[in-house]
Amino acid sequence: MNVKEKSLKLHREKRGKIEIVGTMPVANSTDLAVAYTPGVAEPCLEIAKNKNNAYQYTMKGKTVAVITNGTAVLGLGNIGPEAGLPVVEGKALLLKRFGDVDAIPISLDSMDPDDIVNTIKNIAPGFGGIHLEDIKAPECFYIENKLKELLDIPVYHDDQHGTAIAVLAGLYNALKLVKKDIEEVKVVINGAGASGIATAKLLMSAGVKNIVLCDINGALVEGDSALNDAQSEMAKITNRNFEKGTLADVIKAKDVFIGVSDGNVLTKEMVETMNKDNIIFALANPTPEIMPDLAKAGGARVIATGRSDFPNQINNVLVFPGLFNGVLKVRAKEICDEMKIAAAKGIADLIKDSELTEDNIVPSVFDKGVCEAVSKAVVDTACKLGLVREYLI
Repeated sequence: MNVKEKSLKLHREKRGKIEIVGTMPVANSTDLAVAYTPGVAEPCLEIAKNKNNAYQYTMKGKTVAVITNGTAVLGLGNIGPEAGLPVVEGKALLLKRFGDVDAIPISLDSMDPDDIVNTIKNIAPGFGGIHLEDIKAPECFYIENKLKELLDIPVYHDDQHGTAIAVLAGLYNALKLVKKDIEEVKVVINGAGASGIATAKLLMSAGVKNIVLCDINGALVEGDSALNDAQSEMAKITNRNFEKGTLADVIKAKDVFIGVSDGNVLTKEMVETMNKDNIIFALANPTPEIMPDLAKAGGARVIATGRSDFPNQINNVLVFPGLFNGVLKVRAKEICDEMKIAAAKGIADLIKDSELTEDNIVPSVFDKGVCEAVSKAVVDTACKLGLVREYLI
């Protein structure tokens, strides 16, 4: 039985990946009176006095809503909210398994950004954070930004920020190996959707100065009327040398390639035109932009993919469980760039210098220290920036 067959069998047998389990006993009339009526009136009254007491007396302080509308599911595209449900179930499972964070998967039957924003705003009182998933660009940018304006809980889009943080963590260690400075390297990001744009923004916040974003039509250049609004804004702050042309044109003399696009779009010959000791992050799944053996043959020094069957898997699971664990502990209102950069450094630092090799730049998602490192980085940063509202242990 292969992985696909086993996955179908297990999903069918288990009828999904999560279940609701009570925390209080209901074995007798006393238990019932405490957990429900009349005892339940007491926490209700405490919360009525101050709504923030919901963090103490309910699941709010430890629970995240994982929300999709099924418009950008993995590499499958717009397959609908029901078809997107297995992914948000999976994210809920991983939040619990790796971050000890409870999560409720929610699928919304809407493609209207304002409708989605309004729905999430209305259900937000029951949650400590919002984890957006598999919502297509450019709508995802509007939805996230609008929710950040409206809500006083952290809003996080994993396709954007989880990818960006994991990439930055890997890049920190890759640059150590090739002895290049983050402020001096020249970077090409292929894929100008949610992941590519968020990665570009975070890399710039971390110090990268020279980035060219590419989409299927080639380099994003300021003034190009074919770009969507999000891409136009990025074109104003990237590609300051106004490079034009296809990926094959702009990858010449670059130090780093980051692919969040499609399989087999990067060739060995393109890699050969890059600078010496170049870094290739080919993260398209299941088929990378270039297979590792071809990248190596083209002269790449460090190669990462999104796959678990090759070295250096750049995986969002390294990020979001610990991230939410941290922000929920301190009731942070937002997940800022400083937290993201600190999280990336926390992940990177788990690989000791003595263990750092071309095939070992990021820890395994099963490394128990990952969640702790990311959570601590987030909590410490929140303390430093004065973003702690309350410690919830």
